[in-house]
Amino acid sequence: MKEYAQYDALGLAELVRKREVSPGELLEAAIARVEATEPTLNALHQRLDAAGRSAAGGPLIGPFAGVPFLVKDIAQDIAGLPTGAGNRFLLTKPVAQDSEYVQRLRRAGLVIFGKTATPEFALKGYTEPEGFAPTRNPINPAHSPGGSSGGAAAVVAAGVVPMAGASDGGGSIRIPAAYTGLFGLRPSRGRNPCGPAFGEFWDGASSEHVLSRSVRDSAAMLDVLSGPLAGDPFRIPPPPLPFAELARREPGRLRIGFSTRSPIGQDVHPDVVRVIHETAKTLEGLGHQVEAAEPLIDGLALAKSFITMYFGQTAANVAAAKALGARDEDFELDTRALALLGRGLSAGDYVTERWRWNDYARALGAYFQRYDLYLIPATAFPAPKIGELVTPGWQRASLKPILALGLGKALLKTGAVERMARENLRWTPFTQLSNLTGTPSMSVPMGLSEAGLPIGAQFVAPHGEEGRLLALATQLEPQFQRGRSQV
Repeated sequence: MKEYAQYDALGLAELVRKREVSPGELLEAAIARVEATEPTLNALHQRLDAAGRSAAGGPLIGPFAGVPFLVKDIAQDIAGLPTGAGNRFLLTKPVAQDSEYVQRLRRAGLVIFGKTATPEFALKGYTEPEGFAPTRNPINPAHSPGGSSGGAAAVVAAGVVPMAGASDGGGSIRIPAAYTGLFGLRPSRGRNPCGPAFGEFWDGASSEHVLSRSVRDSAAMLDVLSGPLAGDPFRIPPPPLPFAELARREPGRLRIGFSTRSPIGQDVHPDVVRVIHETAKTLEGLGHQVEAAEPLIDGLALAKSFITMYFGQTAANVAAAKALGARDEDFELDTRALALLGRGLSAGDYVTERWRWNDYARALGAYFQRYDLYLIPATAFPAPKIGELVTPGWQRASLKPILALGLGKALLKTGAVERMARENLRWTPFTQLSNLTGTPSMSVPMGLSEAGLPIGAQFVAPHGEEGRLLALATQLEPQFQRGRSQV
């Protein structure tokens, strides 16, 4: 099995179908990769080797029968096991039922043998939760693989599994994909169900899918995961053909607008700007029409709307954990501060910002009357170094009296929402557009920084048009596979 890491998931499934290898042998190869990489990467929060071996020994059917798989340790629930969400307390609380996501994985024949690392409550664009070792980037372990699907990105980039479970509420599929040279598709709102425990995650801003090394794996997984579950809040029309087939079709001549300007007025790394301009030239060489053009959206207002939702969701997550018995000291200081700000919001403040999501969606919809896709960076900078984005000690010290006095409302009056929007999203200001508008988007690895770190180009499509993204990604795939070989 020396060739194990060279195959994508569909390739491994084909070997199993041809009986050239057994599911058990594939699982042992994956576990061996865990043993070789985990001391450095710290990408797993739960290992389930015994459960994986039991599944590999049983009857397996489906398009990915026998392929090893790792789920993200938040929302992707497995009955009888805890869903830790990057929090030590929650690792003591088993959940009652499988999520629909996990049930569909099993019906597709995937062999689940662990849960990947995530920051606490998936709140950050890097994966360094307190109480766990920081998750590292296989491309350069001095750097982060991003977040919140950082563990998933690390195991896929390191060849532990060809694809892994991920989710994206503010960029958490696309950011890690960009930092580790992977393909990351964020589906449309409502495409993949998140029940039965939830109707929507983060008011519909978050979508469940995977991180992968090949476009065809992501497309085939969308066929596995998509489709409504009884009781879902709404139903999105199915594609005209399976996504796997749409991915193989020529995209046609597309009209693509692009921008490299940070929507919140911050710096963008020159290597990122260079890669987006190079991507635009590549697209023109493929026959597409490309021109500089942005939707008429106030990027800072959108960021504030996102941060307001972020505060409120954190407050709700903390309250839910406390209902299970968690204490203040069971949460990271940053999480407690965000929850305090969330409790300081009025219901009216929250709803007012939620209404504004419609403004952004309408403006983006008008843009898509003229353009088929929108090209922007996935991130403003290449992957940060481990510890580079962690809250500094002086700031942590200043938070303690604020928490002790419960000054959430007072802090909000000082402009905390706008300030945190600028500070927290400086590295990743481009991804929230897709989350708040519910549109599908993808990060495609299209270049390297001068330091040899991957850089992702992000494409946003109209709602429901994942097929258009997948077809273009397949067209671009030969280039990014060549680039991956240079890393």
